[in-house]
Amino acid sequence: MSTNRRTSKRLAILAGIGLVGATGACSTVSPDEMDTGMASLRDEMMREMQAGDEQVSQQLSGRIDNVEQRIAQLETELQNMEEEFQVTVQRLEDQLRFDVPVYFGFDESELQQDAHAILDRFGAVAQQYYPEATITVEGFTDPSGSAEYNRQLGQARADAVRGYLLGNTQLGEDRVRAVSYGEETQRLITPDASGPGQEGWQNRRVVLVIDHGGARPANVSEDGTER
Repeated sequence: MSTNRRTSKRLAILAGIGLVGATGACSTVSPDEMDTGMASLRDEMMREMQAGDEQVSQQLSGRIDNVEQRIAQLETELQNMEEEFQVTVQRLEDQLRFDVPVYFGFDESELQQDAHAILDRFGAVAQQYYPEATITVEGFTDPSGSAEYNRQLGQARADAVRGYLLGNTQLGEDRVRAVSYGEETQRLITPDASGPGQEGWQNRRVVLVIDHGGARPANVSEDGTER
């Protein structure tokens, strides 16, 4: 029922019970008739409100189902990455942290070809589910050498991974940054292990972080609809 028709009907009810009429006219409506008319009007308005609430409820339910479906799909993607590439995913309040099998040779920052597949998958997941999130590549080293040298080496490793993501995925340059933690003791996998050689290889790595800041998984807009 349109707004104009609803308004006309309510006015007709009010007129019928003496609430709308010529100015100064004497009311001939009894108290019982007044109560009956007001009850009718109240019932009609309640029915309209309930119908509107049901429509809003259905819309919200559809949006919630859509978001839950996207979250379920994302969780499946993360589980597949964990199983296929031996990735460890930490699910924090505003972040997803990926401990990925991307390692470097001793005193090297060249990205190995066997790292390409996991970086390709990471870029696809980040773009599909969090297209507006900030991506941080964190570079690390083993404790061999000076702290300043290792900071620079960790930065070079992070830069190499960032460069690959920008050149081979749909992630935009303004979304991906690279930082170095060098030989930071609390972040070492094997604190006492270092090169040269294979010793300490677990420390010569990068970590990938999706900082979504509480953003909803895409492609869901602010009103919950698909984009």
